Amino acid sequence: MLTTTLIKNGIVIDTEPQPVVLGRADVRIEDGVIAEVGPDLPDVPGAEVIDATGKIVLPGFVDTHRHTWQAPVRAALPDTTIDVYIERVLREIAPAFRPADMYAGTLAGALECLDAGVTTLLDWSHAQFSPAHTDSSVQALRDSGIRSVFGYCYGGEPGGLTSEVRQVRERLFDTPGLVTMAMAALGPEIAGEERALEEWRLAAELGLPVTAHLGGHGREGAERGLAFLESNGLLDTPTTFVHALYYTDEEFKRIAGSGGSVSLAPVDEMNLGLGYPATGRARAAGIPTGLGADTVVCSSGDMFSQMRTVHLLERGRPDGAGLGFTTRDALRMATIEGAEVLGLADVIGSLRPGKQADLVLLRTDTLGMAAAHDPIGAAVLNAEVGCVDTVLVAGRAVKRDGQLLHHDLATVLASLRETAAAVVR
Repeated sequence: MLTTTLIKNGIVIDTEPQPVVLGRADVRIEDGVIAEVGPDLPDVPGAEVIDATGKIVLPGFVDTHRHTWQAPVRAALPDTTIDVYIERVLREIAPAFRPADMYAGTLAGALECLDAGVTTLLDWSHAQFSPAHTDSSVQALRDSGIRSVFGYCYGGEPGGLTSEVRQVRERLFDTPGLVTMAMAALGPEIAGEERALEEWRLAAELGLPVTAHLGGHGREGAERGLAFLESNGLLDTPTTFVHALYYTDEEFKRIAGSGGSVSLAPVDEMNLGLGYPATGRARAAGIPTGLGADTVVCSSGDMFSQMRTVHLLERGRPDGAGLGFTTRDALRMATIEGAEVLGLADVIGSLRPGKQADLVLLRTDTLGMAAAHDPIGAAVLNAEVGCVDTVLVAGRAVKRDGQLLHHDLATVLASLRETAAAVVR
């Protein structure tokens, strides 16, 4: 039986090919798919009607890089460096995570995303110490209701990568669904060339995209790592360069020519001392460039903070070099451009009819949002999590009237606190 939802009288923002305010309009959703967008759409008998009067309606945000399992370690290192983060979080805290802790952290982190209007998430999960850890992580994503790409980073004994990745692919991702899989590769700059060859070749064999920390560890590593990937023909596999800070303009053009994409986490990149986000240069080369929260260990977990930070940093470049970057650019990075990074631009990221109905409704009846003259500017510069009134994923409401649905938050938070106490000592 066909199910119809009508979102009526909203202030509608579309993002494809570029963000634009459509004005007061309606959105009709049929079986989870956007069917029509326009003013004064006719009523449909039996349809669920969502009154969006006074609210901004726009595509859901896309987080292209987040270590979701780290929700129990929030603000553990608010003022830190990358070396301290690696030692404390990855070497000391991560091994204490049991499968149940992976479930608790990933579920809470995914719900945090939905609460903030992030409807699609690349979960770069690098605490996969056993099949049970992986099962728990994937189940948490599925239970949350978020659309996600599970970036599997093998963390078991040496020599087991190929067999385990194949098993995960066959066992957990044999049928389509909201949760799909990517290869979260450690790559040549972190794990060396031998493992990188295995990661990229296996991803190509299994038809998985690759997401890897590349170009964020200094100029020499960026140059050497890119040359290695190119000389071995590995960039024929779709690859997202996470924290791509140290490439030259010419190297960015080569990445663009390979069909690669870039994910930036501007808050973390500055806070951890990784370097200044290369937003304008990557985009000028024609590379789809998305945003990510990375880790709540030392960053905020909402897309509003990421948009504001990338807008500020790009426009604040010396001699006005970044003044061409606008709030529309920031919103594009958080929506359709993020979808391009994840290879999902034909599925989500805009209001084009035929796409999945992943939508967010923002309140404007708050002191921080009232009387806004430019809805896009307000969404980027003024909105915050408390403005997120309604969130839909594939047409299904996961948040209504400011409240998350389908989960007992008291239980979720109790499990999160239990995990936090168990893993952080």
